[in-house]
This record gives sequence, structure tokens and C-alpha cells, in this order.
Amino acid sequence: MEQQLQLGESHIENKKHEYTHFAHSVGVMMLHLEWKPKYGYKMFRKEDQKNLMSACIRRAASLHKIKIIVLSVMPEHIHCEVQIALSMAASMAVQILKGLSSKLFFEHNPKARLRYPKGHFWSRGKFAASVGFVQEERVRNYILNQEEHHRETPLRRSGFFASAKNF
Repeated sequence: MEQQLQLGESHIENKKHEYTHFAHSVGVMMLHLEWKPKYGYKMFRKEDQKNLMSACIRRAASLHKIKIIVLSVMPEHIHCEVQIALSMAASMAVQILKGLSSKLFFEHNPKARLRYPKGHFWSRGKFAASVGFVQEERVRNYILNQEEHHRETPLRRSGFFASAKNF
């Protein structure tokens, strides 16, 4: 059993750096994305809201062939690492994830309309950075350790994306 587990892990390590082959292109586009709800509301303090938004983002990604590598839903913002097709722009990926996840969230949580009566859930801002194979592990650890990071240092009011300057 232990041997099978080691074999599986080494297989994953080998697959991790493979390029995606398309009809007329070969490559991989990995992005670190970050965005927050409008007005800075802490919409995802409750576990059920956090899980619902995670499911909405994952559904939006799967419908548009965006592969989510890591996703972290924090009380007042979202972090994720995604892999997209070479033909898709980073801004289009963020637009798809924000737009469709918002629509799905309102459908499954009608009470959210009380706070957002116009139906604009996400703020206009966003953060996107390309991630290479060398940085991938560092970005993954950063996203997975968001709760510890925000416990140690409070989110700066002067800039939402200040935490992304570490890259």
C-alpha cells in the first residue's frame, strides 16, 4: 500500500510540469487571481456561505474549461490559482469567474440580494499574476496559508492588493 502511494505521488510530480496540447498551440497558462466582494463586506464568515461560494466558483470554472488548482475563500476576498487555455486572456478568466459565480451565488442564496439589491456582488478591482512552474509551489503555499497570514498581519486598508506585493 505504501509503495502504491509513493508511485502515485511520483506520477503526480511527473505530470505536474506537462504542457497542454491544443490544435495549433502547446503550453500552459497558470494565473494567481484575487478579488473581493463589493464594499469590502465580509460575506464569507460563515462556513455555509464560504462553501457555497467555493462551489459557485468551481462550477463557473468547469463550465468554461478553467482548471482550478487551488482555491481559498476568505471572509472578505478570494484567492485562487487557475490554469487556462492559451487563447483566453487573464481578464476574461476573472470576468467569467466573478460574473458566473455571482449569478450562481444569488440563485442559491436569495437573501444576499438584501445587501446587494442591484445584483453587483464583486468589486470592480482584481489582481492577476502569471505563475510559472518555478513559482507554483510558492503561490500554492501562499493561497493555502491565507488564514494564518491574515491572523498575523491585518489586511491593510490602504490597498486591497498589498498582500500580493510579496511576489
